[in-house]
Amino acid sequence: MSNKSNNQGRAYEFSYLITLFDEISKVRPAKIEKNSSYFAAERAWNTLADSEKTIYKVSALAGVNTIFDLEPLILDDGDDELELKIQSDDKGKEGDVRDVLIIRRGIEWEIGLSVKHNHFAVKHSRLSKNLDFGRKWYGIDCSEQYWKEIKPIFEYLDVEKQKDSKWSDLPNKEDDVYIPLLNAFKGELERQNHLFGKDIPKLMVEYLLGEFDFYKVIGIDNKRTTQIQSYNLRGTLNKQGNKKKRSIELPISTLPTRIVSLEYKPGSKNTLELYLDGGWQFSFRIHNASTKVESSLKFDIQIIGMPTTIISIDCRWK
Repeated sequence: MSNKSNNQGRAYEFSYLITLFDEISKVRPAKIEKNSSYFAAERAWNTLADSEKTIYKVSALAGVNTIFDLEPLILDDGDDELELKIQSDDKGKEGDVRDVLIIRRGIEWEIGLSVKHNHFAVKHSRLSKNLDFGRKWYGIDCSEQYWKEIKPIFEYLDVEKQKDSKWSDLPNKEDDVYIPLLNAFKGELERQNHLFGKDIPKLMVEYLLGEFDFYKVIGIDNKRTTQIQSYNLRGTLNKQGNKKKRSIELPISTLPTRIVSLEYKPGSKNTLELYLDGGWQFSFRIHNASTKVESSLKFDIQIIGMPTTIISIDCRWK
């Protein structure tokens, strides 16, 4: 992500934090944990023009009001203090994709929001000559065959890196780098799936979506819409309150057990499409994240299809 979009992302998290605080404080005591992530988000927020701040706040308010409908425990009875916090980016690396947490310690309850501004990417993961994606993604080491297949690709990139080459200098990066690397990745996934069966699809989706249930809130400025997606894989979202009741009931989604197909996107040399049972579909686009050649590449991983049990709500704003 560019610095600008990174900054906008942090600022958008901050707009959710302050909007939640303002709205919840009208009903019950609330406090914000002022950790290093809070100050980083506040700095990003303060770089925005007033007109941008207004848009971010309107967008966040549309999302927050719908979250209140989905999660009655936020405003339910009780004088206990509710806590709000922005999580550090390290949590994402550890398998927790939630950016903003809403916590009521008195009833041992919390939910989290993954906050996105104008983009839908799920994960940005790397492939490199030493990085064992199998171990990192689903706890099973990559095979000797995989390391053998990727070795010449990264040796070629190392040579070009020594020459200080740019990616644009390479005569044919698709055929020399992208396709052989994607083929090695595809072959490895198919091998592991053959060996370990239904565990692989489940573990992979858990890696991509994190180990906690969450709401993804996406601000789409040009459509003046905030989209909320519920990832209720373990049934921890959408609990009833004592007095307040949810106005929308969320189903529980099931994790996949089969890889249906893993193929290149038609006409593409840099994107694989993974189709799983239950309606889960992901695309894996490989790309270089820098101008100069380096010996690692990035995946831009997106959800291109979801189970019907992942409810998506569009909240329009003026």
